[in-house]
Formats: sequence, structure tokens, C-alpha cells
Amino acid sequence: MGELFCRAPGLADVPALVELDRRSLGGLWSETGYRREIESPNSCLRVLSQPNQDSGSHPSAAQMTGMEIIGLGCYWAILDEAHITVLGVDPRYQRRGLGQWLLVQLLVAACQQGLKRATLEVRASNQVALNLYESFGFEPLGNRKAYYPDGEDALILWQNSLKNSTFQENLRIRRIASANRLRQQGWQILDEKDVANRT
Repeated sequence: MGELFCRAPGLADVPALVELDRRSLGGLWSETGYRREIESPNSCLRVLSQPNQDSGSHPSAAQMTGMEIIGLGCYWAILDEAHITVLGVDPRYQRRGLGQWLLVQLLVAACQQGLKRATLEVRASNQVALNLYESFGFEPLGNRKAYYPDGEDALILWQNSLKNSTFQENLRIRRIASANRLRQQGWQILDEKDVANRT
């Protein structure tokens, strides 16, 4: 598959974020929304990207914004809580473990930020997403009636153990397993530090 980067996006990525949002999430956020998230100190926005053919196989940090974005995830830090607002993967790359990798990255960041719990809303009919979140210890604690534009309810899920050592060890194990799954598919996983070391 090639190289896979998880990074914080910049303003130059906004058009690509909006396009990916449209394809994978049905158009939840606008350009204004993504600009706000990038600039907000309370928002942790991460994208998965891979080199475009024009970028070469080893892009510099300055070239990162020219890469193809294939996944995005975001949470808001509200007091001691990570409220996961977005998690989406390009339909061409779904069912390969990229959503799990993004969720791991968000939860690791939340733990590093010292947050104690995480919450999110998910479509009641989205069994794939429910299975993913429940595998990380999220539990349903309520619902929001007609939450989505088409009238479907959302389930409210909570994970209250981010600071628990057992959860953190399980998250470490899940991170390793998720990375191994991606590597078996041919992805070479790199992060921002790897890219910075090349420049």
C-alpha cells in the first residue's frame, strides 16, 4: 500500500478534508468548520495521509499538505473529557483497519493530554462502528432522538477509564495489533517525527 502518515492537518488541507468528509461522512462539516477545528486549542484533529504520485516516496514536512488524505478523526477536549466528533475513512480504504488506527491515535492523544473519559455519538444502525467502539470499552449510556438529518437516532457511548492503567495497557496492545494489521496489508506506518527526521 505504501507509506501511511498520521498527522495534524494544516489550513492548506481544508479542501481535501471537506471532500473526504463529503465522501465518507455525508458532508458533516464545511470549510469554515474545518478551519475552526484546525485553529482551536481545544480540538485534536488528525488525518491519515499517503503520498500522492507527485510527492515521491519520502516527502519533506513542507510537502505533507500535498498528500492524499484518506482518513480523519477529531475530538474536543472539554474539561476532563475527549468528545469524539468525527471519525471517517475514505470509502476506497474502509474495512482495512484504518478507522481502528485513527481511533487508537485519538485515544492515545487523549490519554497523553490527561483526559479521563471519552464520549461520542454514533448511528444506532452503524453496527460496524458500534463493534469498533465497544471493542475499546465504550458503553451505551443513552440516545439522542432524531439526531441525524435523516431522522435516525444516535447512541451515546462512553468510555470512563482513560486514566486506568488496565485501559492504557489494553490501548498499547491494541495499538501494536492495529499497526501489525496495517503492515500485513503493505502499509509502512510513519508519524510526524519520522518525517521531521528526514528533513
